[in-house]
Amino acid sequence: AVARRDLCLDQAVVFIEDAIQYRSINHRVDARSLWLCRRYYSSTSQWTLSFTIFLILALAFIETPSSLTSTSDVRYRPAPWEPPCGLTEGVEALCLLVFAADVSVKSYLVGWAQFRKNPWLLAYLVVLLVSLVDWTVSLSLICQEPVRVRRLLRPFFLMQNSSMMKKTLKCIRWSLPEMASIGLLLAAHLCLFTMLGMLLFPGEKDDRRDRQRLTYFRNLPEALTSLLVLLTTANNPDEVDRVLCVVMDQAVLSGALGGLLLAAQPWVMIPAYSKNRLYAIFFIAFTLIGSLFLMNLLTAIIYNQFRGYLMKSLQTSLLRRRLGIRAAYKVLSSMTAEGGAHPEGVGVKPQDFLQVLQKVQLDSDHKQAITEKLHSRSGDLLSADEFQKLFDEFDKRHPPRPEYRSQFLQSAQFLFGHHYFDYLGNLMALGNLVTICVFLVLDAHVLPKDRDDFVLGILNCVFILYYLLEMLLKVFALGLRGYLVSCSNVFDGLLTAVLLVLEISTLAVYRFPHPGWKPEALGLLSLWDVTRLVNVLIAFRFLRIIPSMELMAVVASTILDLIRNMRAFGGILAVAYYVFAIIGVTLFRGVIVAPGNSSLAPDNGSAPCGSFEQLEYWTNNFDDFAAALVTLWDVMVVNNWQVFLDAFRRYAGPWSKIYFVLWWLVSSVIWVNLFLALILENFLHKWDRRSHLQSLTGDLGATSEVTVELLFRDVLEEPTEEELTEKLSHHPHLQLCR
Repeated sequence: AVARRDLCLDQAVVFIEDAIQYRSINHRVDARSLWLCRRYYSSTSQWTLSFTIFLILALAFIETPSSLTSTSDVRYRPAPWEPPCGLTEGVEALCLLVFAADVSVKSYLVGWAQFRKNPWLLAYLVVLLVSLVDWTVSLSLICQEPVRVRRLLRPFFLMQNSSMMKKTLKCIRWSLPEMASIGLLLAAHLCLFTMLGMLLFPGEKDDRRDRQRLTYFRNLPEALTSLLVLLTTANNPDEVDRVLCVVMDQAVLSGALGGLLLAAQPWVMIPAYSKNRLYAIFFIAFTLIGSLFLMNLLTAIIYNQFRGYLMKSLQTSLLRRRLGIRAAYKVLSSMTAEGGAHPEGVGVKPQDFLQVLQKVQLDSDHKQAITEKLHSRSGDLLSADEFQKLFDEFDKRHPPRPEYRSQFLQSAQFLFGHHYFDYLGNLMALGNLVTICVFLVLDAHVLPKDRDDFVLGILNCVFILYYLLEMLLKVFALGLRGYLVSCSNVFDGLLTAVLLVLEISTLAVYRFPHPGWKPEALGLLSLWDVTRLVNVLIAFRFLRIIPSMELMAVVASTILDLIRNMRAFGGILAVAYYVFAIIGVTLFRGVIVAPGNSSLAPDNGSAPCGSFEQLEYWTNNFDDFAAALVTLWDVMVVNNWQVFLDAFRRYAGPWSKIYFVLWWLVSSVIWVNLFLALILENFLHKWDRRSHLQSLTGDLGATSEVTVELLFRDVLEEPTEEELTEKLSHHPHLQLCR
């Protein structure tokens, strides 16, 4: 009976921990499996797994070709240090052993039946086997193999360890049919205008300007490439330099319409437009239909598909939390029924729940809040609804304020903890910033060595002392833990501490300010450098006013939420970068060669205007992994990517265009539009519910953050009793303790 009771308590502990972390509860629940589950999900094990994933991904920077050089410029780059054969392979072997243990534990915990139905676990096993075979081949060939397949598979380890990345990939898969349809429209648009362009601009061999047009429409592949570049680089400022090169080279552009087109259209249209003004209609129509209609239509379609993505994710998270808590309730209530003192299923004994709570991996603040809420209720047993409400304390992160007995201290605590005290601090920060601006304007034409910083030094010293006093009074009112739980207070306090250290250092080195205060530079920083650094920090500290302004707070919280809760999309982009960089290094390593002239400043006068050589893009290559990442970034932001298309076509062959076009589709079209859709959804939800956000922050007092789950809690649908019961009845391993 004692062993059965301990098993039930351990089951409840694991179910509650699953609920806290939004994990699935569909795992083994016998005593040994529960012990293994808690060890596997411990912070030590998870940090070890995360570090292993980081380590195996980082090997690409060290493996041949190594990225350990000061520059990637093919003209100046020294020979990199290459690791001896077996060094990185040994590290990789250790990583693969960790992953083998990881997949073994996961497979055991879910059971064989669930393992066969889980595509991610099956793929995990296949990737490990392929990586092991490829690793063996590398050692047998003494690291001289031309291609390492396992490098392309490494990002899988990152994806399989993130449930949010898995959900994101699933949503992308759902959106592919709609994205394919608009992609076909874009392809038809390109093909139609390509044929029209080849018919309109056939060129004549004895016409110099027609020969120039043949550069872009001489055959079908070149015409398609030219119009694709036009579609992707319209309104791109980087094109202005290219256009100016063409204009200065040919001096044929004239007229007001030509000036407008110069600012709006890339270089593809310039030769034709220089021949006849009416040719501009072709390029304007192409750009309007492609860039303004079809590309924006693609964004709208992706947003429509992802509009419910955030809510679906939060709904799934809510269901997992409710299911884990209900499973713990069922287990503990079965213990109550087994005791025979109460009818079956009436509730959970508070003493059993407290015993479970002590074992749960949870911070002391939450445990204390739940315990206090439990003691405040009346009755012998906890019902399912009461049991659920106890865990609402997870969303409240405000430690209790200090309790003072003195009436004077209580009044002071109320005064300095009031939001009006924050308004006073904002007013002082504004005054400090205004004084800095005034002195910058007054001393704009004075050299730093001739400036008298006496008045500004005194004012900054006074303001910094006020900031220190404000911080100490807030700590007095809220308590140290209550002060640190707010991100705004942490930001404010950190800058105040740095300002105080700088001010004390200044006084220690340069003494107290006095009229005509112009001391010679001592130590690392001159007085003017220290003053500038202090002023910069004061300007940053002024950002504290953002939470006090409702509209700015909504925008700022949206940005922070994207950073905190949209990491999955950053992970998807990192995976795409990693895979394309490895492919790029494999395909294009060494194809970009330094110019024949060994001079450090080669004469580029003979290179065509706007070409890879004339622009000196020698650092953009695929000779190592780090250089490949930067090159892909330049292509992603459409930074003259037609220059890369042309250069790699000449150096590597026309097939290289396929690689760059695929990267443009994945990064600039699909991923950027997905991220834009998520920004819109997140912002619109917060904008519509900003009054609810204000009520939440008011009700909860000092909080570290309003979580996304809490913000949308009243929008999400609570799982029904029937839904929870059905989910529990289909649990593959749970048998209630009876």
